[in-house]
Amino acid sequence: MVRLEDAIVARLETHGETFEVLLDPAVMNLIKSGKEVDLIDYMAVEDIFKNAGKGTRPAEEKLKEAFGTDDVSAIAKRIIDKGEVQITAEQRKEMLESKKNKIVSYIARNAINPQTKTPHPPKRIEMALDEAKFHVDPFRSVDSQVNEAMAVLRPLIPIKFEKSKIAVKLKGDDYGKCYDDLISYGIVEREEWQKDGSWIGVMEIPAGIIDELTAKLNNRTRGGASVKLM
Repeated sequence: MVRLEDAIVARLETHGETFEVLLDPAVMNLIKSGKEVDLIDYMAVEDIFKNAGKGTRPAEEKLKEAFGTDDVSAIAKRIIDKGEVQITAEQRKEMLESKKNKIVSYIARNAINPQTKTPHPPKRIEMALDEAKFHVDPFRSVDSQVNEAMAVLRPLIPIKFEKSKIAVKLKGDDYGKCYDDLISYGIVEREEWQKDGSWIGVMEIPAGIIDELTAKLNNRTRGGASVKLM
């Protein structure tokens, strides 16, 4: 449950009254992406307010008159759907920065410079987005904004999403240490165990994270991993 100081206010004015709920900012992304959520899990206080700042609550008959129910979750959903969400300047700044960093990270991990076949550093992507004056929506999901970000990046830097196939070779004793990394970074399309006990796998992964995966595998195996681009 979100802390009161981190909560945002959703407000609806109807039937001559003001109704407010205190919410975790993260729930707005889920709602905008069409996901079904139990709003109770994302409320800082499981209650409906007349003025959340003062802690005053509307009369029960006013709730029934305005919403036809006293179910807190149902009322909160109506307030979000029909009302407006208000956040402080500081909250908005933090949410924008967090969402921007996630968009930049996603692009850096999944895209490359097609001229050099190497990934762009996140700072270069961030600077290009700033140059293009790309507008980040703090309430929309990363996935829904990535294509828009790529559209403004392409005129400024050579960039495209690309998957790469790599061959990974591990010593038999190292395979277990690296298994979680392998399946979290990409798809193992083929694998086989060699007569010497080593494991070889062919993987498809985002082109921008080959170096990252290589470094992680070599860290776990003390330099014993072999990763080759196919």
